[in-house]
Amino acid sequence: MENSTKILFVLQGFNETVSSKQTYFFLTLLVYLFTVLVNLTLITTIILEKTLHEPMLIFLCNLCVNGIFGASTFYPKILVDLSSDLSVTSYEACLAQIFVIYSYVFCEFTTLAMMAYDRYVAICKPLNYHSIITPQRVMKLLLFTWLLSICESVIVVALVARLPLCGFNIEKIYCTAWAVVKLSCVDTTINNVYGSILMCFHILQAVLILISYVNIIKVSVRSPEDRSKFMQTCLPHLITLTNFLIALVFDIMYARYGPTSRLQALRNFMSLEYLIVPPLLNPLIYGLRLNQIRRRIFRICSQKIHALK
Repeated sequence: MENSTKILFVLQGFNETVSSKQTYFFLTLLVYLFTVLVNLTLITTIILEKTLHEPMLIFLCNLCVNGIFGASTFYPKILVDLSSDLSVTSYEACLAQIFVIYSYVFCEFTTLAMMAYDRYVAICKPLNYHSIITPQRVMKLLLFTWLLSICESVIVVALVARLPLCGFNIEKIYCTAWAVVKLSCVDTTINNVYGSILMCFHILQAVLILISYVNIIKVSVRSPEDRSKFMQTCLPHLITLTNFLIALVFDIMYARYGPTSRLQALRNFMSLEYLIVPPLLNPLIYGLRLNQIRRRIFRICSQKIHALK
């Protein structure tokens, strides 16, 4: 077991629950292509239209980039598994998948926290907004988001990679740190402590987001203008945030404390929701809710149609 190059994990999620893999393959492929398309559309629209170079929309663009990053490394492995009789993965591929998925999750959540802070300043301190949320500060926050997410994930992978393993079966359709840690032959206290530190840090982020929105709602009820601003930009953010947090918390709690005797299909759904839905939902919610994005997309489409005639 010490020679990691010989380790081959069996991913039991699909093997036990998917009967018609061809149907799931084509559905998954369509969702993947559509996810990449809508995210690329929003990224391209924001980049091309200078009037959309606002901090909130730049953060949204980062969400879309992160969505493509997560999807383009998550979906291909799922598609390979759906086209095979047995879902397996090598030790190195498992660690790489852990790194990507955790980087995606950490970046997503930290970006959503940045967006909450941006909305708090925009609505609660509008006179100071442009002096606080400057383009330079936005770039620094985005750089911090990616560096933090990568560093957190590197430590997770390093702590997992040091463990000797006594098992090969992972009860999910993809690799997670906790699923591999459970297969360890030695004490995993360090992994558990680091996991608790990460959880506390991101709970603190959630508390700050909650405080921001409590203040935003207090201010928004005072005037029609603030209520309109809240509905246009804050409501989509709240939908995205709520969906992501609920799915993520359910998956973590179920993986650690849920009964293993329950239907595997339910476990698969809970573990996939926060990886599949946010990258698909984010550009659709914001693209439909924000007038300036919607108008620009329609303008680009109209120009393309006229050019083809």
